[in-house]
Amino acid sequence: MSASPTSLSLFSELAIGPLRFPNRIVVSPMCQYSAREGVANDWHLQHLMQLAMSGAGLVMVEATAVEARGRITHGCLGLYSDEAEAALARVLQAARAVAAPGTRFGIQLGHAGRKGSADVPWHGGAPLKAGSDAGAPWRCSAPSALPFAPDWDTPEALDEAGIGRLVDAYVDAARRAVRLGFDVIELHCAHGYLLHQFQSPLANRRDDAWGGDAARRDRLALHIAQTLKKHVPSDRVLGARITGTDWAEGGLGPDDAVRLARRLRDLGFGYVCVSSGFVVRGERIPFGPGFQVALAAQVRRQSGITTRAVGGISEPMQAAEIIASGQADQVALARPFLADPRWVWRAAETLGVTPYYPAPYRRAAGLRKPATFDRTQ
Repeated sequence: MSASPTSLSLFSELAIGPLRFPNRIVVSPMCQYSAREGVANDWHLQHLMQLAMSGAGLVMVEATAVEARGRITHGCLGLYSDEAEAALARVLQAARAVAAPGTRFGIQLGHAGRKGSADVPWHGGAPLKAGSDAGAPWRCSAPSALPFAPDWDTPEALDEAGIGRLVDAYVDAARRAVRLGFDVIELHCAHGYLLHQFQSPLANRRDDAWGGDAARRDRLALHIAQTLKKHVPSDRVLGARITGTDWAEGGLGPDDAVRLARRLRDLGFGYVCVSSGFVVRGERIPFGPGFQVALAAQVRRQSGITTRAVGGISEPMQAAEIIASGQADQVALARPFLADPRWVWRAAETLGVTPYYPAPYRRAAGLRKPATFDRTQ
C-alpha cells in the first residue's frame, strides 16, 4: 500500500518555534489520579514509558498542579515540591530511554480553582466531605465566590495577594519543568479550571482589574503567560490549551478563543490546543467524532498561530484528513491511546507509512490477527 498525500500529512514533520516534531500526533495530557501528595510513582512510570515508545511526535504529561490546593483530587500530579520534581525526573528519564526517535515531551501546568477538592472519578468525582475515606477536603480558590454547582462548596475569591502567590506558583512550577528538561510547557486555560474560570463570565463576576470586560477577564492568563515567557529559555516551546466555547448561554465563544490565541501568539507562545466546555454544569456539549475540530479550524484561520485539534479524534484517516485539510497543525488523542498505546503504529500501517518499532517489538510488525506460537521466537 502506497501512502497518499493525505496519509503523509499526519506523519509530516512540524516546526514550532525552535523545535521540530517528527509527526503531527500528540498524546493528550490525561489525568491519572494516581499520585500521592502530588508525587509521581510507578503507575506514572509505566504509563509514560508505554506512551513514549508509541512514536507520537509529542507526549504530554497530565495536568500538573502548580500548588497543592490547585489539585483536582488527592491523586493529582503536582510540581510544587522538591520531592515531586525528583519523582517526575525519574519517570521522565525512563520514558526518554525508550522513546521513539525525535519524540518530544511536554507538561501541562494548571490549577483546578473551584473544581478542586474532589474525589477521584471512579468514586463519583463529588466534592470531598470531612471525615470521608477519600481524604480531607481543602478550601478552594476562584475568581469569585461562586460554587461550581449547587452541591459544591463556595470557593474563596482570590485577592491581590492571592493572585500574586498564584503567579509565583506558576513561575516556580515552570522553572522546575525547565530543570526537568521538558521541551514543551503548556498552560491549562480550559475545562473549567482556574484560568478558564477567570476568562469566563459564567465564573468571573469581578469588577476590578481581573474581571468585568473580556480584556480584564483575559488578564490573568495573559499575565502568567507573559511572566513565564521571561523565565522559560528560548529553546523551549510555550503553548496553551484554550476554550473554544463554553457551550452555555452567556459564556465564551469562538471569537473569544481567537482573541486569546492572537494575544498568546503576540507574546511569543508557539501554539494553542483548542478544547471546550466544563466551566459550569448542564452544558449541552455535542460529543461525537471530531466535535471540536471546527473550533480549532476557526482559531487557526483567524489567529495565525499553530493550532492543535482535540476531542473525538480516534481513527487514522480522520486524523490525517484534519491535517491535510488545514483545519489544524496537530491532532491530540487521549482515550484512544489508553485503549491502544500502539495507536501510532496502527495508524502508520493503515495509511501506508513505515512505522517505528522498538527493536524488541519488531517481530510484531503488521500483525492483524493473533500470532501463532513459535518456539523459535
